[in-house]
Amino acid sequence: MAQLVDIGSFKVGQGQPPFLIAGPCVIENEQLVMETAGRIADIANSLNMPYVFKSSFDKANRTSITSFRGPGIRHGLEILAKVKAQIGIPVLTDVHTETQATEAGTVVDVLQIPAFLCRQTDLLIAAANTGKVVNVKKGQFLSPAEMSQAVKKVEECGSRRIVLTERGSSFGYNNLVVDMRSFPIMRSFGYPVVFDATHSVQLPGGGGTKSSGQREFVEPLACAAAGAGVDGFFMEVHPNPDEALSDGPNMVPLHQLKSLLERILRICDAAKQKR
Repeated sequence: MAQLVDIGSFKVGQGQPPFLIAGPCVIENEQLVMETAGRIADIANSLNMPYVFKSSFDKANRTSITSFRGPGIRHGLEILAKVKAQIGIPVLTDVHTETQATEAGTVVDVLQIPAFLCRQTDLLIAAANTGKVVNVKKGQFLSPAEMSQAVKKVEECGSRRIVLTERGSSFGYNNLVVDMRSFPIMRSFGYPVVFDATHSVQLPGGGGTKSSGQREFVEPLACAAAGAGVDGFFMEVHPNPDEALSDGPNMVPLHQLKSLLERILRICDAAKQKR
């Protein structure tokens, strides 16, 4: 039996409405975060789609040492706490170390383990021990079946508050592909599965000193994942991706989000009826 996971006031998992994780890749400034979170929340509410705001206080795995990483954990968590209090939505952020997991766990609803770190045992344990939901992103270097070991590490800490996210697999240099078999395989572990539609179209390191991306493929891949029967969708969203300080080429422009979600949800409904 698939495990239902509580996030804020709603449950996610098989049989529940698809939910959305979305927001700018990195916290650029408080005004951008608050305005974007509010506008996405309005869109999600209009579609009756449960919503978790996402943005990172630190992007520790940027391609170049000179790339913008974010405001840091103290100021970043202050902004995320403000989103949670003023807009009334759950929030998610990445953590890269055990100390970050412990500190962020006092504020956010979901701790996200970056794909590159999904095998870091101590980080998984620290995140699980906060009692918060742990969203583990599948490494680009792992098969879907291997994610069962990440699940077991979190379970060994007594936690069943687990979400798994597919974000593509390395396919040659600077390219990713999405294997749709990943969704039923990872769902067989008993937890909700999310599709990261924007990182899956990233071209890692493809911009020389930064990653590039092909946002024109977000919609077809998200539609395919909807047909495959995922429990949620992860999308990095920005009012003006071409001016974003991180991941601009693969982020969804905010003004395109509603029509994209409407199409995805129609496919989810059709797929549910078929099952």
